[in-house]
Amino acid sequence: MTYIARDQWEQHYSDGKNFRQVGERERALLAEHTSAPDGGGRALDVGCGTGGMTACLASLGYTVDACDFAESALDRARKEHAGVEGVRWLHLDIERDDPAPLCEDGYDLVVLRLVYPFFVDRTRILHSLGERLRSGGALVVVTPVAEHTPEERRGIALDEEEIALLTVGWERTQRFDAGQLAVLILRGPCHADTRAVERQRPPSGPAATAALAVVTDEAGRVLLGRSHRGMWELPGGKTLGAERFEAAAVRELAEETGLAAEIENAYVVTMLADAAGEVPRLTAVVRITAWSGTVSNPEPEKFARWEFFDLHALACVGDVFAPAAAAVDAVWPEVIPSLPPTTSYPVAVDQPPVPGEPAEAVRLRRAMAETVIGDGWAVSAPVGDALRTVPRHRFAPEKNLKTAYDAGDVAIVTRRDEAGRATSSVSAAWLQADMIEGLGLEPGAVVWEAGSGGYNAELLAHVVGPGGRVITSDIDEYVVRRARRFIAEAGSGRVTVVHGDAAHGAPALLVPRGGFDAIVITYNCWDIAPAWKDQLAEGGRLVLPLELGGYTRAITFQRAGDVLVAEKFTHCGFVPAQGAHARTAAVADLLDGQLQLRFEDGPAGSVEGLEEALRGRRHEIATGVTMGQGFYFGSLQLYAATTVPGFCRLAVTADQESSVVQITTGSDAPAVLGGASLAYLTYAQTRHSEIREEREWEWYVHAFGDQGPALGEKLADAVRAWHRDVRGDGGRNTDPAVTVHPAGTPDHRLPPGDVVDKPLCRIVVQWPGRGALLPSPIDRVEARVAVGEGM
Repeated sequence: MTYIARDQWEQHYSDGKNFRQVGERERALLAEHTSAPDGGGRALDVGCGTGGMTACLASLGYTVDACDFAESALDRARKEHAGVEGVRWLHLDIERDDPAPLCEDGYDLVVLRLVYPFFVDRTRILHSLGERLRSGGALVVVTPVAEHTPEERRGIALDEEEIALLTVGWERTQRFDAGQLAVLILRGPCHADTRAVERQRPPSGPAATAALAVVTDEAGRVLLGRSHRGMWELPGGKTLGAERFEAAAVRELAEETGLAAEIENAYVVTMLADAAGEVPRLTAVVRITAWSGTVSNPEPEKFARWEFFDLHALACVGDVFAPAAAAVDAVWPEVIPSLPPTTSYPVAVDQPPVPGEPAEAVRLRRAMAETVIGDGWAVSAPVGDALRTVPRHRFAPEKNLKTAYDAGDVAIVTRRDEAGRATSSVSAAWLQADMIEGLGLEPGAVVWEAGSGGYNAELLAHVVGPGGRVITSDIDEYVVRRARRFIAEAGSGRVTVVHGDAAHGAPALLVPRGGFDAIVITYNCWDIAPAWKDQLAEGGRLVLPLELGGYTRAITFQRAGDVLVAEKFTHCGFVPAQGAHARTAAVADLLDGQLQLRFEDGPAGSVEGLEEALRGRRHEIATGVTMGQGFYFGSLQLYAATTVPGFCRLAVTADQESSVVQITTGSDAPAVLGGASLAYLTYAQTRHSEIREEREWEWYVHAFGDQGPALGEKLADAVRAWHRDVRGDGGRNTDPAVTVHPAGTPDHRLPPGDVVDKPLCRIVVQWPGRGALLPSPIDRVEARVAVGEGM
């Protein structure tokens, strides 16, 4: 039986035919080496057929999910094993269908009995099933081996080369014999770090030119071939004479895989220059955007087989031919990490977007969108529709689908500096939706986004529609290259990606007459560039993450002449600014680096004598202000930062031997410094209960030094004033009125309020109760910050 089509298997089981029954040796090996955990476990039987292995697993104490793509097999399994408890019979093609029916919590045991050789994308399936294993779990492959299988039936068996490849990357492997079957028990993560390698025999001659074809299927997976040189390769080869690179890629694709493509659907996107030994090598990366046919293996002497790979799994496939790895990186930067440097020359080509995504991505995207909409972050139909439509995973191809479509607070980091700090990311979906809503976009709007990545720009493009346009820029050339490639692959055609420092504004040639309708900045801004206001149309909106006292809020501003007027606030965090806006806060280390004072809006204060004070008596001041579980206290942080003289932040950077301050390591708290004395704000639980809603905390001030009690009273008074004037019923707070004025604006031309001076602007913060008239209340959705997450 070497057939693989579903209808053939349906007929096979409908005709009453069976497959090889589970033998006693197999049962004994499973019982000895894969017994169920105490209390039972969950197992997955892939390609269960009529259920013989499923019944065996149930007898070992497992709850079993048994799946097969032949409904006729499942019909027989249900009848023949009707008395077996704890089984779910799932009609599922594990290779092609959305895996939604599988257990979300994973499995203690996954069994592939007599099914692995029938898979087309063996490596992808093995990796995806390995990712579903729980800690300590095992994956078992039971398979015929080639040496015991007649020549005419070798298609159902594995040779030793295939068995060796199957076991690569597992932490521990065991192999047993069971009646001419091999039983492979694999444990640990299925992860073999990808490595770019060269062929043993480099090309000869003065130079070599070649073309590599990059092809994806209907699910967006890339085609690679397992060569007999022990590595994965792209379709491709040397050019013939004066042959065009596009023609060479199309020809090689047909010769090696049996797939047909038209030269009109072949685009050279990058030229790679390197050397193989002493021979210079020039390789064209050719993106094939459309093809026809069925993958085959016309050159079995060169390749063992061809498979389609998930992009996020390319980091752990083992050895990849070096030019192929570089070509994949040229199309999807960073899906294969830590590649050796290659000189790459991107080609300015108008490549059409390439469709393709699995059904699982569609389902997860819809679920993410509904969560964001249901939580109140996407309130307009265009923004909600953008979340449902734009394929987020294609702008973070190195991440699995579950991570890409996480609807929580997950930001996908896509770039780090040498110190490991994030410098570029795909922000949490709810925050992206909230900031886009703040822009108040109309169809046909022209928007500038500073801080690129591709996905957010495409959300904007979807909202502004066919008549609109989005300019997205970034200071990092790598981020620009990455965004351009992803937008070429999955974009709308309405986004232009440019390189530049946003501190100087958008490129002048791209600024529309009258200014942008909206501008969004997607990195932390300590200051506000005059160009942002100048390039914004009158009445247009600017949304940016603004730091005040080190606390970041995504604030929606509307331009009114030379003034920016705040309309909306959201608690958030973004990557730091680079270039002209880069800034490092002044800090002072204390107690051998255990503590640190951060001066976010000014020079470092004097800490002379402070360490001695910290080792002395601690004063405690109760504020009388309490809060319940999950209360949002972000406005208290901002209130203290903008109203209390001498404000700074006290951070705990290492475990304290004597617990000098009551702050969790890695967290910080509002503080006041003065005269070798310090006071900081914390809270303590004052009401305990098993019922979350009945728990309560009170704000306290801890103070050190001779002037500590006086400083502490100032901080406590600020808490009480915030409670009296700002804190609202039901955990809702009143936001301040904030206006941004040009630097140099005289005091008498500023409205009343607390002034925060920056080098490029003057920010006036008007809190209730501080002698300022406020506009009407600002509608906002409370940020998701809970007690216990740090200050």
